[in-house]
Formats: sequence, structure tokens, C-alpha cells
Amino acid sequence: MTMKKITYTIALALALTSFDAFSGNEDRAGEAGASELLINPWARSSGWGGANTASARGLEAMNLNIAGLAFTNNTEIIFSNTRWLSGTDINLLSFGFAKKLGNAGVMGLTVTRMSFGEIEITTADLPDGGIGSYEPNYLNIGLAYSKQFSNSISGGLVVRIITESTADVSASGVSIDAGVAYKTAKYDAFKFGITLRNVGPTTKYSGNGLAIQADKQNTDQTLTFERRTNDFELPSLVNIGASYDFFLTEVEEKEDGSFMAEHRVTASGTFTSNSFTKDQIRVGGEYAFQNKFMFRAGYVFENDGADEVESTTTTVGPTMGASLEVPTNETGSTIGLDYSYRFTRAFNGTHSIGLRLTF
Repeated sequence: MTMKKITYTIALALALTSFDAFSGNEDRAGEAGASELLINPWARSSGWGGANTASARGLEAMNLNIAGLAFTNNTEIIFSNTRWLSGTDINLLSFGFAKKLGNAGVMGLTVTRMSFGEIEITTADLPDGGIGSYEPNYLNIGLAYSKQFSNSISGGLVVRIITESTADVSASGVSIDAGVAYKTAKYDAFKFGITLRNVGPTTKYSGNGLAIQADKQNTDQTLTFERRTNDFELPSLVNIGASYDFFLTEVEEKEDGSFMAEHRVTASGTFTSNSFTKDQIRVGGEYAFQNKFMFRAGYVFENDGADEVESTTTTVGPTMGASLEVPTNETGSTIGLDYSYRFTRAFNGTHSIGLRLTF
């Protein structure tokens, strides 16, 4: 079987999975764990509201459709900071590195740490605290491989290690993402992508924090009991997206085979089929001037998304962002600054800022 046939088979399997096994189920909202896997920590792609599943390129594609990582030209490094739900003191610090391996494909590495600040320690005997504080720590590390199988088709795979911990309780697990992308039409203007994300075995919490001590009745003995926790599943989902580039001026082909124009507008849409919450529709657009300045906006639709009672998530509604990309030499190296803002139904929105280096 050729690589092209294998890729088509993967795409068909992902599509069937999306309709048969991952239709949104609002009754299961809150049952999955590791919900941080649903957060996009990158400033550039989050400005679209995640609508650019089909057109995502480079490192940020690892959180949308890994097939887009295959279009990394040489080396890419990103540092990103996200203030999640401003006012909650939740922050995400992310680092990403991608390297093209010639005709062998592209390897990528991402590390994201989610911090919640210090939380007062309370107990049944001391409900008001006063005995110190602790800091939860969420960390996920992703290792990815992506490759262009032909001029039109690319695909890839991400393996993530997930850890969640406090001082005395922790959980760890593994998740897998897989995706394919297709581009066609004049100047590769039309793009289509499908990806299956956050698939992995169940896991559960363990540690000394789950133990309790009690005196044995009518004796001087103290016994220690360990409370059992239920396993939790990962928040699996399927993204199916499409985009189209409108070149408003003369188009030129770059050395890497991509196309650009002085003025470009891209329209994108993505359907997200969540296994534990309601399905979502994401739409977005981007305007680019010489690929040096970019402005983008998006909107995330969800049934009853604005309803204070019926909504199952706060991350719905408008998104926006901008990027400034500055060449640093004649060989194509650049330094870029990205920013995005995501409106939220509660709290004060989510801010992301990122620094991107390509060389």
C-alpha cells in the first residue's frame, strides 16, 4: 500500500470515528479529566478561535492538526504565556521547538506548564487554613512527527505525557493525536484537515493525600485507610476543518513551494465534535500584508453557549489577535510577536502573547 493510500485510509477512519464515537454529549460534561488538553496555549492560532484546523502551519499545528507541522521550513522556536480566564491567577507557560529533517519529515517538541498560584491549605479541623499553602502543577510534554507524503497530502502523530500533581496527590497519563491535511486548487488555496485528539488510556489520582487516619474503636491503635478514586477518561475530540485563501494581489511562489501575495485574506471553519461536552462550530478569518503583519478574528459557537445555566463551558464567543513578523536576514529567518484575546462568558477573558523565531 502506498503512502497516499495509507493517508486516505487514515483520513476516512478519522472521519468515521468523528460521527460514530465522538458526538457531543452534554450529559457527560465534567466527567473527563486532563481538561487542560483542550486549551490552546499559542497566541497566533488562538486568535482564530481554533477555526484554522486546515490551514495551521508550523509548531502551533500541534494543538490543532499535527499535519500542519510538516510545513516547517527549517527550525522554529516559540515561547508563549497565556493568562487563562484573567482574574483567576491561572497561567500557562509554553515552549515549542520544531526541526525539519530534510525529506524525512519534521520533528516537534512542546512543553506546557499550567500554574494556579498558591492555595491555602485547609483541613476538616482547620477549615480557615493558617497552616501553609500549596501550588498545583499541571505539565504536558508533546513529541510529534509530521511529513508531507505528496504535494497535496500531509499527516502526523503526537504523543503527549500528562502529569497533574499537588504536594501529596498526583496523576499521570499518555494521549495521542493523529491528523491529515489536504491542499488543492490554484496556488494551493483550498485546504482541508481532519484530526483526532486526546485519545489514550484512563488514569486516576494516587498519593498520600488520599489516605486518612482514624482511631480503632475501643483501642489505642490508629489505622490508616486509603480512599480509592475512580479512573477518568481523556477529553477526546475530532476536528474537521476547511479554509480558502483569497489572494488580492499578484501571487508569487516562495523557495519553499508556498505562495504569497502582498494582500491575502483567508477564511476558515472547523467543526469540533467533543466526546464529553457539546459540539462546537468555529469560524474565523485572517488578513495578511506581505506575511509581515496579520490580523485575525474568530467566533466559537455552541448551543446555549451564552446561557448562564445551560452552558457547559466559558470559552465561547469572539476571539481576535494580531502578529508582526520581521525578517532578520536575507535567508528567510524571522522574529515574530503574536497576541490574542479570547472573550469568555465569565471572568475577564484570556490573553496570550508569544515570541516566535524561525531560521
